[in-house]
Amino acid sequence: MIDSHRLEEIVREAGRIALGAWPGAGHEVESWEKDPGSPVSAADLAVDRFLKRELGALLPAAGWLSEETADDPVRLGKGLIWLVDPIDGTRDFLRGKPGWAVSVALISSGRPLIGMLSAPARGEEWISVAGQGATLNGQLLRASSRRKFPGSRVPTDALPREDFDLSVVDKPNSIALRIAMVAADQADLLATLRWGYEWDIGAATLIAREAGAEVSDAFGKPLAYNKRDPRAFGVLVSAPAIHAAAVERLADRAAKLS
Repeated sequence: MIDSHRLEEIVREAGRIALGAWPGAGHEVESWEKDPGSPVSAADLAVDRFLKRELGALLPAAGWLSEETADDPVRLGKGLIWLVDPIDGTRDFLRGKPGWAVSVALISSGRPLIGMLSAPARGEEWISVAGQGATLNGQLLRASSRRKFPGSRVPTDALPREDFDLSVVDKPNSIALRIAMVAADQADLLATLRWGYEWDIGAATLIAREAGAEVSDAFGKPLAYNKRDPRAFGVLVSAPAIHAAAVERLADRAAKLS
């Protein structure tokens, strides 16, 4: 049995480590591009090292998959793995904006069992356990219950012309926080139409699902975790009543881009 209090302490401390290097609090942090258009910072790596050490000690039998660690295929033979994005939303982090979070999920047999987001620059701590609901700062979450697709709130910078019947709300750089917005009824719909990695969404999709949201890939199919190729095409998180309409709206675009 995992020590849930110790897990919360570890993720909270990871958030403090990141906050201690955050330019928005007046700190300087070294950063570079690991690939064109893909920034990383010394803080990402420091948080990753801390989590790998502490989570490994907490649950030694679990495998490991993180954005900032070379993938080890040994994880594929594990029933449990830690799925980690040490700083999701690195662009906001480096710009001194608060739209970033430490994302940690425990995956059991291909499904999220525990999901946590620490967003200390926003004063937010999101926690979910499969079958036990989801909380934000200790308050139980209830996802959006919107029933009509037109007018749905979407966290985005701008809407394409074919989606002008939707409504724009604030967009943090962190995809995990944008998913969590649906869990907290701050948005009705989050959709991406690109290949993304498991570590970006593992914790947040559990939080959303446990809050009552519908969760799938861009085609409306279930998401799976700890795959050999740790990617999926798109993620779609919404109020349950508008999910089918969202899949239909995106179908042609998803087919062309996947």
